[in-house]
Amino acid sequence: MQTDDVLPERADVVVIGGGIVGVSTAYELAKRKISVVLCEKGTIAGEQSSRNWGWVRRNGRDPREIPLMVESFRAWDEFRSRGIDTGFTVCGVLSLASTDADRARHEQFVEDARPYQLGSRIVTSAEIHEILPGYAGTARSGLYNPTDARAEPQRAAPMIALAARELGATVLQNCAVRGIDREGGRVSGVMTEKGYVRTSRVVVAGGAWSRLLCGTLGVTLPQLKVLSSVCRTAPIATLPDTSAYLGSVAYRRRDDGGYNIAPSTGLSVPIVPDLFRFARHYLPAFRAERKAVFPRLDNRFLIELATPRTWPVDLPTVFEKTRILDPRPNVRLTRAAVARLETLFPQVGPIHVLQHWGGLIDVMPDAVPVIDGDVGVPGLTVSTGYSGHGFGIGPGAGRLTADLATGANPVVDPTPFRLSRFYDGSPIRIVGGF
Repeated sequence: MQTDDVLPERADVVVIGGGIVGVSTAYELAKRKISVVLCEKGTIAGEQSSRNWGWVRRNGRDPREIPLMVESFRAWDEFRSRGIDTGFTVCGVLSLASTDADRARHEQFVEDARPYQLGSRIVTSAEIHEILPGYAGTARSGLYNPTDARAEPQRAAPMIALAARELGATVLQNCAVRGIDREGGRVSGVMTEKGYVRTSRVVVAGGAWSRLLCGTLGVTLPQLKVLSSVCRTAPIATLPDTSAYLGSVAYRRRDDGGYNIAPSTGLSVPIVPDLFRFARHYLPAFRAERKAVFPRLDNRFLIELATPRTWPVDLPTVFEKTRILDPRPNVRLTRAAVARLETLFPQVGPIHVLQHWGGLIDVMPDAVPVIDGDVGVPGLTVSTGYSGHGFGIGPGAGRLTADLATGANPVVDPTPFRLSRFYDGSPIRIVGGF
């Protein structure tokens, strides 16, 4: 996409990171006539924001996220009404219950979501076969929302960034932020590879990179990375339009008639130094997801061990060395997911896979993001750790992030997203799930 080349001398807010949350924050700020510069070290949506499943769901959300997801749907609808082509399409989302525990979790979600009138409901086996024509599985129940949606990850963030530019935002690609300046403890400016911009407010929405950058300011994010693998197919005429989680495999239709297919188990947690630093924070999550998440020892341990925690800002940094995280996917898992889908929908015949890819998800110990303007550095707002479900919630998160960065009345209560929950003795609650 076309972006700007010249870095302004000053801005009201600098947003660091050009994923779905960063561009949505910039869009919201520009809409309010607040001067904003967005700096992306690589390309807009070059990392996880273009590598996710493409679901826009309310189903199965952690109750803490439901109000923000309601706002996100309003934002997705706004994009559509303004002619911002994100591929947003209402298609319905169905999550099958493989066990009694799954059904109990679904029933609890319906109860938690009742005040918000989301339209989610428990469906029977007979209804599942009506929603998914040709399904040959034996699920006894599922969680269904006919008004949940999908969008196109490779299109959405670039189109939102373009809309932000049209509203007056400055958007720079290949513009790594090397450091954040402070005067008297407050944010005072940002040094980038293209020069210096004075500002009193900075948003860090750097996804998997947020922990490293925040650490230079003494802000400790207990954030890890998880490898997710996805593949896309040639057009398939005989798969249902409804996006579905089927236990071991999930899929959603693409605008080109093909499908994104992903294994819903077998997520890999790279063994890195931070895994040991934050082990106590993540024990509840590892216990809760022990059948779905597995440790993986690869070159990331040595890469992160050798990555400096501080650096001179007048020289190139790790952010310029690695413009885009492009991890190798676990093709064995994606092929197994495709084979499983062929079994569950025998009428599709052999599925032709066009591409496999991997993405590094920025995760938090409770799988709920940090969206916080009170992290110990006046003028700094952090919006990160979306734990694999930031795409759908991104536009609403951008609104909340813009509110916190500017001192506006927050669109939803930000308390559940505070960073201090990991350090003030609050219990780590693992609630969400398909």
